Formats: sequence, structure tokens, C-alpha cells
Amino acid sequence: MKQVTAILIGAGARGQVYAAYAKQHPEELKIVAVAEPKRERREHFCREYGIDLNSQYDHWAELLAQPKMADAALIATLDDQHTAPAVKALNLGYHVLLEKPMSNKEDECRAIANAAKQSGKILSVCHVLRYTPFFRTIKRLIDEDVLGEVASISLIENVAYWHFAHSFVRGNWRNEAESSPMILAKSCHDMDILVWLMGRRCRAVSSFGSMQYFNEAHAPAGAPMRCSDGCPYSEACVYEDRKLYLNGNTQWPVDMLTTDLTPEGIEKALREGPYGRCVYHCDNDVADRQVVNLEFEGGGVASFTLTAFTGDCTRMIRITGTKGDLEGNLDENRLVLHRFGHEAENVEVALPASDNTYGHAGGDYYLMQDFVRAVQGEEGRNQTDAEVSLQSHLICFAAEKARHEDRIVPLEL
Repeated sequence: MKQVTAILIGAGARGQVYAAYAKQHPEELKIVAVAEPKRERREHFCREYGIDLNSQYDHWAELLAQPKMADAALIATLDDQHTAPAVKALNLGYHVLLEKPMSNKEDECRAIANAAKQSGKILSVCHVLRYTPFFRTIKRLIDEDVLGEVASISLIENVAYWHFAHSFVRGNWRNEAESSPMILAKSCHDMDILVWLMGRRCRAVSSFGSMQYFNEAHAPAGAPMRCSDGCPYSEACVYEDRKLYLNGNTQWPVDMLTTDLTPEGIEKALREGPYGRCVYHCDNDVADRQVVNLEFEGGGVASFTLTAFTGDCTRMIRITGTKGDLEGNLDENRLVLHRFGHEAENVEVALPASDNTYGHAGGDYYLMQDFVRAVQGEEGRNQTDAEVSLQSHLICFAAEKARHEDRIVPLEL
């Protein structure tokens, strides 16, 4: 098959994950240029991928001002910086892999979907859960009528206390105005999965939730602004920065602090950067717990629960149907099927590929594999195009309206 060439816009955490496919499969994918505003991160990435000086850019606009130089553009900027580069890349003739969410604004999501349609190019949104062996197995069982008509789905996202503190209290997705509401930034994945598994359009949404815990009201008396400022609670606090970041790990999330992953480099980043702040003294406002209820055409219902307060970081699901029920745990890759009138049975779920070192239970790897195959011309590869993805985003926007206005919101597609 023809090698796909790509440019990368945004060499942060997610950009590095998707680009890693080029390291594992250089015969299939090659990164030829990068745009990244943080100089140290950009230079580090270019060394890793052998990108010459003439193909390095501070800003996506500089890169996309050049003549088209690759087959595809991988766009992994922050949430509020997706629309302009995505639309520009499509108009230039690039196929586009776009990190979720498409945008943090409804009109921009629609603009991206329209640009993709007008361009005739592939646009794949990174709803990685669809690509996991776990959820693909569930979808197959539903399509084979093993469960009968799906009556209800209950999906729970255990964010994990440390992950929430890293990404949504101290990190890039802590503040709605600067990024996105929690339900959009973290869980448009989950809305997409619920729609996909139910196989019908969502017609109405309700939601409750708020940010209750990570605020100054819960700060212990005398807790300083930063962990390194002599906090008297450091030994007992599970969020103390050294516990989370100076524990021998130099991969994610530690590699998001700095490119200098020596103990001295990490300590410097904690003293000077956002990840050394006390979790009770940050500028975060995204919900640390939320529930969303959905009603679908035909009467099916679903509930989604997101919580920061778990020890594990996984998703758990329970599906009830007219012929049986199914429950599972994503990170354990475990599914248990109970056909009515029969004993419960374990369902075999294929393990992720042996060379898959990514997260999301194999979803990151298989997303990249499918995107590359789609660009190479294979039919039926892109499961998460802009039109499909748009519905999950509209559900998130409706959930936020429902949460803030305390009402049921009909979904307008």
C-alpha cells in the first residue's frame, strides 16, 4: 500500500499519540511537517521524527500558508483552536484527522461538518472508543440481535481522582471559557458510543452536575497556593504534586509538564508551572460530577455518569435488552452476557494489537490504522466522520443547556 504522508498541527499529548503510529509503521505513515507554538516541545518532536528546520512552524497558519505538502493533516490543537485549521486544511485538499471535540461551539461544529462535505475529503473525528475491540464486540452482539431490542444503556466513566486533578483541575481542560465544558471535553466520546450502540437518534436530554469539591471552600486551613510552598498537609494529601509526578514515571501524564524529564527538570516544572498548584487554589470550574439522561427515538433510554472520585480510570457499561443483558468493564476488557433463561457467560473480546502501546484500550491505535487505510482508499474505514460526530456534540451542548437551565432539552439536529 502507498505510504500516507501527514502534517501534524499540535504536538501536545494527543498529537504525539497519533503521530506515534508513524514510528511503529513507517511504511504506512510519515510525518513531514509540524506546527507547535511551544518551542521546546516542537524541537523535541522534530528530533524524534527527523523533521528538518524548513518544515517546522510556530503556528498552524504558517504551515497551512505553504503549498499542500502531504496527503493528510492531523489536528490536535486545543479545543477552541480546531475550527480554523480544520476548515483551511480541508479547503487545501488535505484529508483531516481531528481531535475531539470538533469545537467548543455549536456553530463551529456545524461549519466543520459542512466544510468536510463540501471538500469531498475524509474528515475523521477522534472518537477512539468506537475503535476498541471492547465496544466493537458490544456493537456486534447488538447487531446480531443477541440482546433483542435494546431497552436501556447505563454507561459510567470513572475519571480517577489523579487524572481529574491533572487534566481538569490543574491542566488544559480545567476552565470552560478556556477549553470546553467537562461533558464535551471528556465525554463526547461517550455520547457518541451511546448513539452508536442504540442505533437511533437521540430526541431529548436532561442533565445534573456541578463543580463541588475542587475549590477554596475545601482547602485545609493554611494550605498554600503551591505544593512546594511548604504545605503542612503534603504527607497526607493524595494530590500532592511530588506523589503524582515524581514517582519514577516519565511517560504520560508526567511528559506533559516538561520535555526535561530528569528529576530536576520535573521539579522545576512543578515549582514554576500549573501542575504544582494546590488543587484547591486553581482557576478550574468544570464539573467534577455529572449525570446525563437521554431518550431515543423508539423509546430506548440511556444514562451516563461521570465522576472524578474513583480510584480506577475506566468505563463500565450495562445494557438491557428484550432477550438478555450485558455488562462490562473497558479496561479489564471483560464482558458478561446473560441470555434470559440461560446461565451467564463470559464473552471473548480480542486483545489490542501487541504493538499497541497507546491508551483507550486499543482505540487510539485502531483509530490511526483505520484513518490511514481510509486515506489509502479502503472503503468503510472511517466510522466517525463529521456528520456522525456532530450528533454527539449536539447532545453535549444540549446537556449543558439542560444542566444550567434545569430542564429537559429537545435535541435539534
